[in-house]
Amino acid sequence: MKLLSIIASLPLTAAFAPNSAFGKTRLSTELDATIQFVKGLDEKTVPNVNLTRAKDGSSGVATFQFDNPNCFDASTAEKGEVTGMFLIDEEGDMMSTDVNAKFANGKPQSIEATYVMKSPAEWDRFMRFMERYA
Repeated sequence: MKLLSIIASLPLTAAFAPNSAFGKTRLSTELDATIQFVKGLDEKTVPNVNLTRAKDGSSGVATFQFDNPNCFDASTAEKGEVTGMFLIDEEGDMMSTDVNAKFANGKPQSIEATYVMKSPAEWDRFMRFMERYA
């Protein structure tokens, strides 16, 4: 009976609080991975990503669609021009120059970028990047 009264006196939040065995805690507020169109300027817009892969796994293509990306903002114009899509994480950089902007009424609306993977190792590297980016 005493045990029941002790448990009842504990706040409910203690029952749901994670302990040290619950999982890894993040010490940094930095992103593990980022996408840039202008070197040094992280893209804040979250893209739609379509993946295709050959049946034999030898190659693949990732198509990124960014609606209203921040690299088109007037405040970022002095940072530089769009020179490609840079996928940056702790393992290094991946780059694609297959980047196309779409315009409506003379104003930029979206960016579509394609990243081509020519080997299973490049596919695995890309998937590790995407896990960090997500």
